[in-house]
Amino acid sequence: MLTKSPPILVPSLLSIAKSTRAFLTILLAEIDLHPGQDQLLDRLEIENPVNVSTLAELLAVRPSTVSKMLDRLIERGLVSRSANARDARRTMVHLTPAGLEAQRQVREIWMKLEADLTAALTPEDIAVLDESLYRAGDILTQRLRRLR
Repeated sequence: MLTKSPPILVPSLLSIAKSTRAFLTILLAEIDLHPGQDQLLDRLEIENPVNVSTLAELLAVRPSTVSKMLDRLIERGLVSRSANARDARRTMVHLTPAGLEAQRQVREIWMKLEADLTAALTPEDIAVLDESLYRAGDILTQRLRRLR
């Protein structure tokens, strides 16, 4: 009888995701942010407001999840909301100057974490890892869209 070997990629991806999130939780707490808020801030540009639906799609979450995240970021003065000038039903999200500074801090944290993660890897290893993770992420994103 032929037995299938257990999955190897999924446990590794889950472990890496869990460890990364735990590490980021600690680092983000230093700048009073929660996991997920870093990704939202990273997707915003100060000169180009984005609507909530687009932001939800970029983050692969529901618009209601984005709205809850925005409430907390608005309280801190990092983002603001306004009605779309052409379509009042659409809510636009704006990065504030304080949000721009928080975004800079988030990116600095990400760069530090990435430097720590890649310190023992060769440039070739990093390129292969980057390509492989990008492809895996793309596959998962496409399949997730089909399920929603």
